[in-house]
Amino acid sequence: MAFPFFTPGDDPGPSFAELLRRTGAAPPDPAGGSRPTTHAHGTSPLPLTHGTTVVAVRYADGVVMAGDRRATSGHLIAHRTMEKVFPADAHSGVAIAGAAGPAVEMVRLFQLQLEHYEKVEGTALSLEGKANQLSQMMRSHLPAALQGFVVIPLFAGYDLRRGQGRLFQYDVTGGRYEEQNFATTGSGSLHAGTVIKLGWRADLSRDDAIDLLIKALFQAADEDSATGGPDLVRGIYPTMATITERGFEHLEESEVAARFRALVDDLSTPESPTAHGATPTMGLGPHGEG
Repeated sequence: MAFPFFTPGDDPGPSFAELLRRTGAAPPDPAGGSRPTTHAHGTSPLPLTHGTTVVAVRYADGVVMAGDRRATSGHLIAHRTMEKVFPADAHSGVAIAGAAGPAVEMVRLFQLQLEHYEKVEGTALSLEGKANQLSQMMRSHLPAALQGFVVIPLFAGYDLRRGQGRLFQYDVTGGRYEEQNFATTGSGSLHAGTVIKLGWRADLSRDDAIDLLIKALFQAADEDSATGGPDLVRGIYPTMATITERGFEHLEESEVAARFRALVDDLSTPESPTAHGATPTMGLGPHGEG
């Protein structure tokens, strides 16, 4: 093959992949298309399934974590009942957003590592140590993230040594940041975070914290198409869990459903009297006279 030449306006630059495309030497797209598929967290040649949105907030007795149930593939809803909030061990939990497959695999490996440490050492790893371990896993995942398989988790737990709940947020390079009040990630995190920021206070009770997260997820779903709200028809509601001195506990679906229904009823607009074809009575007296 002759050495390729490019005009200044057609120069592929330093990208080897772009050079292959310009010369027609790029391998075929595994997805069957001619160009990569762009997703919320990057570009990949495969139709990835993504999960969003997850949130966590501190309250008086510990931490509440929650996540919607929708997983998307491009503009399609891939799954309506995806689990995004998992126990890491007895007193900590992890919530996932991003590429669904690698995220779930990371959670399973994280759970196994914590269990292995506890069996070998005879004691649980400190909450700081657990957060650092997840950070190392994120850093090891960076090559895959650069190919579009991005995973951004939240980690939370009850610190038995300090006697309080703690939250940790991460970036794609493995950076670990402890948050004092709340943490959000995923495509709807901006909207959910705004609701929580306006409603959070230091003395939140368990019920108040749960209701605040329910409002946050509801508003995120209202603004972000990749975030699933409560599905009253199918009976699908976000997953929620508390982490306290007693440990990691999933909320009963009946409790979550009742709280969401109460929120929907509170926000619903009453139907107009003419919604079903009723005749307007404007200008008539109590007996129908003009």
